[in-house]
This record gives sequence, structure tokens and C-alpha cells, in this order.
Amino acid sequence: MTAFTIHTIDTAPEDSRETLRHVTKTLGMIPNLAAAMAESPTLLRSFFAVRDLYAQGSMRRIDIEVLSLTNAFENGCEWCMAFHSAAALREGLSKEDLARLRAGEAPVDARLQVLSDFSRSMVRNRGAVSEQDLEAFYAGGFTKAQALEVVLGAGFSVMSNFSGHLADAPLGLAFEPHAWTKPDGAAGTRMLRTPSAQTPSLSG
Repeated sequence: MTAFTIHTIDTAPEDSRETLRHVTKTLGMIPNLAAAMAESPTLLRSFFAVRDLYAQGSMRRIDIEVLSLTNAFENGCEWCMAFHSAAALREGLSKEDLARLRAGEAPVDARLQVLSDFSRSMVRNRGAVSEQDLEAFYAGGFTKAQALEVVLGAGFSVMSNFSGHLADAPLGLAFEPHAWTKPDGAAGTRMLRTPSAQTPSLSG
């Protein structure tokens, strides 16, 4: 049983309906989590406004999906992990790197590894990343502006991850093949500063 109503355009609050129409147009469907978020028109409008702005930044679509998968693991959002697994594969993420992200590890792809590690450190340390974290991020080819876009990604993820916990929406048929169960301790209880040290290096 879900904690919140899974709305349709017809049952949603009036101020959510136009956003749900936009979601249907852009995604071809209304994901169940968005349907639950429609209970709050303010949240729903804010979430999809941020989503549209996020997509206009310098991060590639695959980058955004890697950030979303990393954050979903750290925040323990099962619904979001399934949704972004499907989206990441569509954007060209390898099955190997997807499996690693779903296990809380960095991708093998060097650029994506740097990006995932930085976001993981940001989430675990509540934004207080170290100089070492920043230096590794810049050495990976990213900029100061992109470091701030990772902040945007973390905020975007919080909106969906926390809503996912609260609403307990069913996955739906489209995302059930990517169902994921969070491991013990995955929901942000650890405060570690060097996630890359816990994963195999590219040279090893």
C-alpha cells in the first residue's frame, strides 16, 4: 500500500495538472513518483523547473544520470535508483558501470568515476568536500562552475529521493526490471571523505 495517492491528471490538484501534462509530453508517461509528488503543486512545479534548468547546464545527459544514480545510492532511494538505471542505459551508460553504481561503487569510465566520487563525497559530507576532493575533480577536467552544478544535482536528487521515501510509490511496469533494494547503511549514515579509496583503481 502506498502512503500517498498516485494521481492522474484528472485527480491531481488543479495547480498540478499543467505540470503533469508537461511531464506526459516530455517523458511520454507520468512516472508514479511524479504522480505522488503532484499532491503538492509547489513541489511538483519546483522539481520539474529545476529538472529543465539542470538539463540546460554544461553536464551531459549521461553525467546527470551518473550523478542521480550516485545520489540515489547514498540517499537510499529505491524508486529513484530504478528510474535512473533505465534512463542511464538509454543515455549510453555501460551495463558494467551501471552495476557498479548500483553497488555504491564508482564507474570504470575515468571521467564518470571522478564525477561520481565528487558527488558521493559531497552527499556524505553534506557539501563540506575537501581540497583533495576539489583537486581530483578539477584534474578530471571539470570546472568550478561544474562543481556548483554538482550542488544543483544534489539538490535535485534530494527532492526526488526524499519524496521517494515519503511517498513509497510503486515502480510501475516500465521500471520494475530495474528494481533495486538498498543495502544496509546505504541511506547516508556514513561520513567518509574519500570514496574512491574504497573502489578499485583504474590501474589495479
